[in-house]
Amino acid sequence: MTTITLPKTTEYRWDRRDPRAVRHACRAGDYTGYTAGLAPGHVQANLCMLPKDWAEDFLLFCQRNPAPCPLIARSDPGDPRLPTLAADLDIRTDVPRYHVFRDGAFVEEVTDITDHWRDDLVVFALGCSFSFEEALVDAGLPLRFLERGSVAGVYVTNIDTRPAGRFHGKLAVTMRPFKPADAIRAIQVTSRFPNVHGAPVHIGDPAAIGVDLAVRYRGVGDGTVEPGELPLFWACGLTPQLAVANAKPPFCITHAPSSMLVTDLRNASLAVL
Repeated sequence: MTTITLPKTTEYRWDRRDPRAVRHACRAGDYTGYTAGLAPGHVQANLCMLPKDWAEDFLLFCQRNPAPCPLIARSDPGDPRLPTLAADLDIRTDVPRYHVFRDGAFVEEVTDITDHWRDDLVVFALGCSFSFEEALVDAGLPLRFLERGSVAGVYVTNIDTRPAGRFHGKLAVTMRPFKPADAIRAIQVTSRFPNVHGAPVHIGDPAAIGVDLAVRYRGVGDGTVEPGELPLFWACGLTPQLAVANAKPPFCITHAPSSMLVTDLRNASLAVL
């Protein structure tokens, strides 16, 4: 599997706290890195864009697999806007990096999809774990990878998703390590966010779900677990990319790993009391 090096930006010429400023920086080509930590308090979204005649199958896949595919918005065919997420949003330019797939195979990483845009494309925006990470930090739970400028390690499990039409595949997960007492609190905190993956799907032995911590999906993230820590695994919004690889639609565009769409929605709006 190809490992993609994800660029990181450490200097900002714009307000990194403002979701609109983040999107405009992406639009101008001034930012192409991770979005973790940007626009704190605001929802970030995973993306999958498919031709209209594949959209209903994918919608059913999301409905049958809400943990990895929590749908928060869907566009009309050919419309690059998602007004429920931001008034000025243009999906063709406002994400740091995109992945282009043809016949289910990854073929290209780009920072602008204007030339790839088609009138039959339907955009699906899915909740992202960056929202609950903010809640974890607010609860005083440490996330070392953020301090290192990285993201949670991403893995492919041996757990099957529920198939829908042409879409099927294994569950992708993200891993965050905690000491046992903190792990209990992390479960409590994230269970309040079902629209951004919710509680962990697995705790403890990675091999029990077919995971080797040294083998990350496309080399993404930090897989370090210190002595005395438990690895916790959450469903991941990269799961649709595995389903796309199996379904082999003629054309598909997604976000690049950990480079999300930053929206104007507040994380608090997705929490369940």
